[in-house]
Amino acid sequence: MASFACILMAESRIAVARSRFGQTSRRDAWWIELVPVVVVLGAFSVYATWRAFENEFYEWGPYLSPFYSPLIKITWWPVSPALLILWAPLGFRATCYYYRKAYYRAFFLDPPACAVGETRSHKYRGETAFPFILQNLHRYFLYVALIFLIILWYDAIRAFWFNGRFGVGLGSLVLLANIILLSLYTFSCHSLRHIVGGKVDCFSCVSFGRARHSAWQGTSFLNEHHMLFAWTSLFSVGLSDLYIRLVASGAIQDLRLL
Repeated sequence: MASFACILMAESRIAVARSRFGQTSRRDAWWIELVPVVVVLGAFSVYATWRAFENEFYEWGPYLSPFYSPLIKITWWPVSPALLILWAPLGFRATCYYYRKAYYRAFFLDPPACAVGETRSHKYRGETAFPFILQNLHRYFLYVALIFLIILWYDAIRAFWFNGRFGVGLGSLVLLANIILLSLYTFSCHSLRHIVGGKVDCFSCVSFGRARHSAWQGTSFLNEHHMLFAWTSLFSVGLSDLYIRLVASGAIQDLRLL
């Protein structure tokens, strides 16, 4: 009995030691994966904020920056029109299941990684209290994101028409690649997969069961690569805006391919 108590005390001391920040029995360089998240997400946030407030060089010919689409110009709105619409894509990404994991670990160190001690001991409450309870709005941001996809597909198609004639510029391909990656990111969403068929126990027992099962299989395949699409679409949005800004400001010329 005494030996069992000693074992419990020893395990308790180990648990306390591991609760200290950075304490872990892991031997790998677990912190390395945090660095690119901090650098990339941090740099993108700074760039996107600057561009949202710059309020110029967002349109050239048939090209429109995704940061400003849909372009809403209101006479009584004194600042950048991007601020009228960026809440939607920002909310979708900020509440995304993958991005939550990424920035909780990289910026909040909560936790820094699996089996690594946190900065402080606290009672886990999940996302049931403010402000993290707002993460539950992700599904509703998904509905808005699907509307934005339609608008951005229209922008990408319009980017192939120059003065009423079909043409292909480098910017056309940039915007096309961007909307494809954004579509893959959106359709690989965990919430969309759940809506399509994740909550169904028996596909043959519900209406349109075969179609829902096929859609669920497709979203499941995409969902396996959700992290990849999250990062590639983030780069494509930023690079699309940067390219249009450089062309609109005269820093470079758009390369016409056709």
